[in-house]
Amino acid sequence: MLGRVSLQSLNLRGGQAEISYWVMPLARGAAVAPRAVTAATDWALGETGFHRIELGHSVANQASCRVAAKAGFEQEGIRRRALLHVDGWHDMHLHACTR
Repeated sequence: MLGRVSLQSLNLRGGQAEISYWVMPLARGAAVAPRAVTAATDWALGETGFHRIELGHSVANQASCRVAAKAGFEQEGIRRRALLHVDGWHDMHLHACTR
């Protein structure tokens, strides 16, 4: 197993979902995350009929920002103090990909 990618916060009526992922340390840097996010997003926007997929990550997580860009997600803004991490509240980048 190299990692996991999933759709969550599904809004079937509105055709929206959030995508989340993680990659095992030994597989990082091998484009596993961008490939998995791209495949899941293409499937969600194509075969399943979703209209919008969002991806959020801490502004401190530059690796996830690169994953979002490589997977074709546009950065839309910053959600201030949006998620509590172990070290406190983090601002979150919001990226999205639409059909």
